[in-house]
Amino acid sequence: MRKLENSELDRKSIETFKKSEKTPLILVLDDIRSLHNIGSVFRTADAFLIEKIYLCGITATPPNKEIHKTALGATETVAWEHHGNVLHVIENLKTEGIITLAIEQVESAVFLQNFKVEKNKKYALVFGNEVHGVSQEAVALCDGCIEIPQLGTKHSLNISVSAGIVVWDLFQKMNWNL
Repeated sequence: MRKLENSELDRKSIETFKKSEKTPLILVLDDIRSLHNIGSVFRTADAFLIEKIYLCGITATPPNKEIHKTALGATETVAWEHHGNVLHVIENLKTEGIITLAIEQVESAVFLQNFKVEKNKKYALVFGNEVHGVSQEAVALCDGCIEIPQLGTKHSLNISVSAGIVVWDLFQKMNWNL
């Protein structure tokens, strides 16, 4: 087995990325404090051709040196917007017919492995603050909730890890022809 060189990876140019058909997923980050988490989510979004990221509340925005450290240029490829109020973003997404899902531990949440993706539907995934998670108001406004099952003593994951797990799972379910 030989490790591939960067030149062998057939990476898209920024222009090609922007013109590519996107995975019908939107990420909503609410009150994320860690600039490294924000950058990591951008990088994950780039890897899976995510349509857009909404940065809400106190979530910092590019350009930012600390975000760039982990995003490694993904802030130049992935479309994003900043909004002060996550509830307005969720309401607007719902009026566009986008299914909104909080990634949170709540009553009646669907475990990630049991979540069924509907063909020709677009989804917005709402991720919350590192300490408090997705606010109750945002949870109540969403169409549903997905929970990542966890079996250890710590029933929480870093937001960038959660985003990576959920995006990868839904990406696979949406792209069953890969």
